[in-house]
Amino acid sequence: MSKFVLPKQSCSCEEAPSGHVLTVFVISPLRGPREGGTLVTIRGENLGLEFAQIQDHVKVAEVDCTPIREGYIPAEQIVCEMGKAEKSQYAGNVQVCVGECRPEFMATSYKYYYFVVPKLLHLKPSRGPVSGGTMVNITGSNLDAGSNVSIFFKDQKCTYHRRGGQWILCRSQASLHGCGNMSVAVNVDRALLQRDLRFQYVEDPTILKLEPEWSIFSGNTAVTVTGTNLDVIQSPMIRAKYNGRETVNTCIVISSSTMLCQAPELPVSLSQSDEAEQPDEFGFILDDVQSVKALNTTRFTYHPNPVLETLSMSGVLELKPGSPIILKLNFSVLIGEKPCTVTISDTQLLCESPNLTGRHKVLVRVGGMEFSPGVVHISSDSPLSSTAMVSIAGAGALLIFFIVLVLIDSPLSKPFAELQTDIHELTSDLDGAGIPFLDYRAYSMRVLFPGIEEHPVLRDLEVQGCRREQVEKGLKLFGQLVNNKAFLLCVIRALESQRSFSMRDRGNLASLVITALQTKLEYATDLLKHLLSDLIHRNLESNNHPKLLLRRTESVAEKMLTNWFTLLLYKFLKECAGEPLFSLFCAIKQQMEKGPIDTITGEARYSLSEDKLIRQQIDYKTLGGGGRRGVGAINCIHPDNEKSAEIQVKVLNCDSISQVKEKILDTVYKNVPYSQRHKAPDMDLEWRQGRGVRLILQDEDVTTKIETDWRRLNTLSHYQVPDNAVMALIPRQLMAYSVNNSTVSRTSASKYESMARYTGSPDSQRSRTPMLTPDTESGVKVWHLVKNHEHGDQKEGDRGSKMVSEIYLTRLLATKGTLQKFVDDLFETIFSTAHRGSALPLAIKYMFDFLDEQADKHGIHDPHVRHTWKSNCLPLRFWVNVIKNPQFVFDIHKTSITDACLSVVAQTFMDSCSTSEHRLGKDSPSNKLLYAKDIPSYKSWVDRYYWDISRMPAISEQDMNAYLAEQSRLHAQEFSTLSSLSEIYSYTHKYSQEIVDVLEQDGVARKQKLAFKLEQVVTLMSPDS
Repeated sequence: MSKFVLPKQSCSCEEAPSGHVLTVFVISPLRGPREGGTLVTIRGENLGLEFAQIQDHVKVAEVDCTPIREGYIPAEQIVCEMGKAEKSQYAGNVQVCVGECRPEFMATSYKYYYFVVPKLLHLKPSRGPVSGGTMVNITGSNLDAGSNVSIFFKDQKCTYHRRGGQWILCRSQASLHGCGNMSVAVNVDRALLQRDLRFQYVEDPTILKLEPEWSIFSGNTAVTVTGTNLDVIQSPMIRAKYNGRETVNTCIVISSSTMLCQAPELPVSLSQSDEAEQPDEFGFILDDVQSVKALNTTRFTYHPNPVLETLSMSGVLELKPGSPIILKLNFSVLIGEKPCTVTISDTQLLCESPNLTGRHKVLVRVGGMEFSPGVVHISSDSPLSSTAMVSIAGAGALLIFFIVLVLIDSPLSKPFAELQTDIHELTSDLDGAGIPFLDYRAYSMRVLFPGIEEHPVLRDLEVQGCRREQVEKGLKLFGQLVNNKAFLLCVIRALESQRSFSMRDRGNLASLVITALQTKLEYATDLLKHLLSDLIHRNLESNNHPKLLLRRTESVAEKMLTNWFTLLLYKFLKECAGEPLFSLFCAIKQQMEKGPIDTITGEARYSLSEDKLIRQQIDYKTLGGGGRRGVGAINCIHPDNEKSAEIQVKVLNCDSISQVKEKILDTVYKNVPYSQRHKAPDMDLEWRQGRGVRLILQDEDVTTKIETDWRRLNTLSHYQVPDNAVMALIPRQLMAYSVNNSTVSRTSASKYESMARYTGSPDSQRSRTPMLTPDTESGVKVWHLVKNHEHGDQKEGDRGSKMVSEIYLTRLLATKGTLQKFVDDLFETIFSTAHRGSALPLAIKYMFDFLDEQADKHGIHDPHVRHTWKSNCLPLRFWVNVIKNPQFVFDIHKTSITDACLSVVAQTFMDSCSTSEHRLGKDSPSNKLLYAKDIPSYKSWVDRYYWDISRMPAISEQDMNAYLAEQSRLHAQEFSTLSSLSEIYSYTHKYSQEIVDVLEQDGVARKQKLAFKLEQVVTLMSPDS
């Protein structure tokens, strides 16, 4: 947006209202062809009082744009037609003058208008019926440019529907020339787009036969349709009309001569009709083909819906496994996913019930109707089976197909709802204070010095003996030099020019400088701005593309920028962004753990990362035997209080013992910071089987299965642990208990005769099966669920049945769907200037304005470059690091599968901040395909975020310095300044001669005799002094 106030002394009433602000804030469209003809709508305030005032005074991207009288709204809106642009013209602002076109009466838009070249590539489908009605998708590039689009098939229009950047959708009209190929052309304003594209009109489809020619009032029974040219229709529909009401249903095209439809319901009052009815019209909607809309050759008939009676008076039918369920009428039956064995008579069907036990609901589906006749209770100890009759009246001798399903809960049903419930349980008492945030010092250290637990800057300076006083004196003098900007800039310049000063050294120096200046953040900020200014100047002088600025961490300035945001955004993380980030982490972790995770490879059934997806078929069951792909539960005794109530823990029977221990610890200590709870390697898992029998379970022991050169980790299934088994975590035993043969008891049900179980005194009532150490010399390899693919001697057949890509990509999408809300919440929070009651941190506005100032200084007006600088500065430099590494913010443990999923989210975040278009194809990475439809929305959030920030009032140096002083005061005691200076001095001492040379060449440093002062420090710090 551009604003100016017209001076009162130079404003006449014919030009603009005195003292009023002239604004231009909406331009539509923002892109158009160079050929011109685009109608550009400009909206704003005080855009003239009469048309004559702006008639010849509008330019768009330096091209004359002729205002149109009919589109002009005084003071509010201008519509103008673009002239032709030269090939050298690329982009520019909108300029509007009111009255005389002098600088004081001119407004310039904030946004740019771009000239683009629309192109055509393909169209699909490439043929349709001669009667028209085909929705044709034309693909290409820059197809959303301009204001008007028209599409022609030879000399007749294809009715425009809608368009996007890479596509135009139009509806074909009836052919004026009969069948044949028609050339395709597209006009975008005055630009004519042509390519060798053809659309073929073919003969209209016909309907020859329906089978069967009946349904029931509720419809949804299958109808096989035979005809010709059926495959030229994209979305065929079947229709019925009765008493003035029309109903439709879907069809699927099988081939050019066959399609399968679901009969539409007949809109009749079910309470008033118990006889067969025929619709007034019955036919098909096949694009604009009218000849099949109402068929005269069919007598399609509707019969009343069947009426089903309950299985028994009580609603529960007692059966023995394998006993038959008798249902009257003729139909086909499935029990679960298995077809049952049936015996058919004229009015009855005998169905052998599946080999199941327990209570199961029976669901009957007849066409579009559902009815539950009751529940079957299949029990091995029930009396001899009785039979139940389900009467179905009103259908006559009509053959109806319906399915009987035994409904068994599946862990995959309503996955998002389950996940929401789990997250709510986890965070219900996390009101912000309960989220395990690291304190300021721990958080800062994990970002500034990743991987270093005990850094010297965290403790007081350690100097031995009598040298302490002299070293402290030297460091205080060195501190005075460090607080001199000219000195520190020369030191950094000298160090960065040394080939032996590595990227790691540069990052370390940047972190040491920020810790040394923690108490003087105003100075640190001024230093950072100077370093960034120098970096921008060098980048542009070396003819590097401006967009590459700040993309990598190759300089002290870039790492220091990361550190600066790290220190100043901690409060924003705690009060605002931390909550959705923690929820996303928890959501990913819990969703991954709903399915198998290979503890060796880190691969999982549910994943966002294709690289970490289990591609083999893994059979896993509930511990209670309730079916496939289930989550069972064990009851765990609290490790710190054996007398407290048992805690239910969700586990899978394919979980390794270490995974079970982790799940128990996650459940028991769900609100406890990770560093403050027991660790799985320090605990043993003890199975308490009753009657004093206890067994310690391990990942590997003497019962571990070994096949050729592969040894498989033990799982709960290996130990035959049942559902609701009682487990306890106990401190890890240093040695195996000796087994007294006289007290060993063996359970015949177990196939592991080598497992020792014994009964004795309470303290000795546990057995330990000895752990097997990996045999590296023999080359035996360990595996859990899938064998590591990296072993070269492994044959393809050893990997199990490899699923095709469509199957596991579908699983990626399903996982993505359950996590979508959490990703959206995080992105929305980050890309919002005022969210969750928190205002935009001053540091963000301040740094963005600084980058804009630098762009202005160097004459960079390309909005894409400015956008990229901001993205490289904050989202890609700070937020991506935090998203990929939530352990920098929270006291948590991040597994490899969670890390892989977070990397996909972080990559999506990066793509959302990019200004380049992402072209997707069959070889595109799966993570790009997963979020392809979401990224355009995310990009609009980023654009809006940057735009909102640009419109906020600038922060004065006085206000910023006050804020920085307060931050320095709050965290003045976090780091040891002397220790930080000592670490910086080690670099200075190593390259002292090179630094002195730079100091003597710098005019300001030479004037202040900084080289001499550094030599004084070196003398004081010398061990020989």
